[in-house]
Amino acid sequence: MSARDRVYWDTIYRDAGARAKPYPDPDPLLFMYTPPMTATGSSHDVLALDLACGLGQNGLWLASQGYVVDLVDISRVALMRAQEQAHARGLRNVNFLQTDLDQAKLEPLTYDLVCVFRYLRRDLFPQIRASIKPGGRIIYETFNTNYLELEPTFERDYLLEEGELASYFADWQVLRHTDNGFISQVVAIKPEG
Repeated sequence: MSARDRVYWDTIYRDAGARAKPYPDPDPLLFMYTPPMTATGSSHDVLALDLACGLGQNGLWLASQGYVVDLVDISRVALMRAQEQAHARGLRNVNFLQTDLDQAKLEPLTYDLVCVFRYLRRDLFPQIRASIKPGGRIIYETFNTNYLELEPTFERDYLLEEGELASYFADWQVLRHTDNGFISQVVAIKPEG
C-alpha cells in the first residue's frame, strides 16, 4: 500500500468515528474457534496477531481472553481508536503496530493464533503460514467473487475464488472451511513438527 492508501483508510476511520457509530463487535467466528487460554497448556505468553485489524475489535476480544495481541493496520486513526478502546477496557496486553502490509515482514514461528478478517493479499499467505507456531491456528474470513453481485465495481483482485482460501491451508488440519454466499472462511491448525 502507498501513502495514498494510508490516507484513504485514515479518512474512512475518521469519518466513521465522527458519525459516532458504536464500536463494532468481534466476529462470531472467533467465539466458535478460539482456543480458551486453559487449553493452550503454556506457561508463557500466548501470542495472537490481528492482521489488517481496522478498529481492532477482534484483537481486543482476544486480549480480553488473555492473549497478548499484536494489532496491525496501515491506518493510524483506526489504531488510535483501538488504543482508546483498549484503555477503556483496561487491556494492557495489546501492541499497536502501524504497518504497511505491502512491506510487512512477519517473523516465523511467532504466533499461536492469527486472525484475518476482510483482507486479502495473496502473496502474504506464505508469511502468514510461517508466522504461526506448530499447533497454532489460523482464523481467516474474507469476501469471495460472489460479492460482485452486491458490489459490481469491487476490485476482483481482492476477492477469493470459491475454494481458494482453504487451498492455502490444505496441508493443515482444517476445522472449518466454507464458501457461504459472498464470504469464504477457513479455520485450520498448523501441524506439529
